[in-house]
Amino acid sequence: MHIACSAPTRIDLAGGTFDIWPLYLFHDRAQTINAALSLRASCTLQARDDGRVVLRSEDTGEEIAAASAAALTFDRLPLLARLVHTFAASGLTLTTRSDSPVGAGIAGSSAMNIAITKALSVWTGRFESDADVMHTAMNVEAQVIRVPTGAQDYRPALYGGVSAVELDATGVRRVKVDIPAAALSARIVLAYTGASRNSGINNWDVMKRRIDGDPAVIAAFDGIRDAAVGMRAALLAQDWEAAGTCLNAEWQCRMRLAPGVTTPEIDVLLAAAGAAGATAGKVCGAGGGGCLFCLVDPDRKAAVAHALTAGGATILPCSIEEEGVRLSRLD
Repeated sequence: MHIACSAPTRIDLAGGTFDIWPLYLFHDRAQTINAALSLRASCTLQARDDGRVVLRSEDTGEEIAAASAAALTFDRLPLLARLVHTFAASGLTLTTRSDSPVGAGIAGSSAMNIAITKALSVWTGRFESDADVMHTAMNVEAQVIRVPTGAQDYRPALYGGVSAVELDATGVRRVKVDIPAAALSARIVLAYTGASRNSGINNWDVMKRRIDGDPAVIAAFDGIRDAAVGMRAALLAQDWEAAGTCLNAEWQCRMRLAPGVTTPEIDVLLAAAGAAGATAGKVCGAGGGGCLFCLVDPDRKAAVAHALTAGGATILPCSIEEEGVRLSRLD
């Protein structure tokens, strides 16, 4: 048997970090607005005759092997190893490849997690529902990064498109934001800063401060919530001026969450993008490095991309991806 599976990464337009339990329970109308990207994380599963397990990452060049899933250790390629161990899947070679740079902040690890979990669920016949795939991926990722994981990153990977992830005491719901993908794609410039981010540390620090009742963090989260509500309405109306206002407001509030969210290098890049005509911009994910994206008028897209490149960033050509997880199987 041979299975190939891939899932899209994402940008978080507004409301990120709320998706970590229990933060969203402290703010009414909490929601995260995100969009799936055509940059994908991919994996293949290939049957072996010797019963062994071989794990390969084409991105890092690493390879590990074990006599069985039970014999795997988690010191190298921990996400791959833990997932294969969780499914008790032996007699296979798992190979991975990602379009996203390491530590980009666009949920590359979560997209890979969903792709592998979906592939292993079909391989073993263990799961049938998206909820099972999502919960397993989320729990295994927490085992790997050893801090709480959020809920938003798995939805774009599974479903694609633009999403409003609503979060309250009754649960987490993904609602499709009905907007033409091409309209948003024409207005997004995504750039890799060259510095990997550490989402676990930033988010964990912010989470502890919010639970401890830090007034500055509470106020910042209120502003992020309001920006997400406004962003959702702006996207539905295709009001790009309002979307830029909300994105800027979200970024200003996000920088108040923790000192490490931005860096002098990021500030310089965003300033250069603004001077070139970007309407708004922010760092993807928890910040501190990784990718940033800018909202632009279509006729300023090339100029903004040039300004970011001149500042040392790498443009990642992409579009909004309407298709989520994609799987093919040959028996």
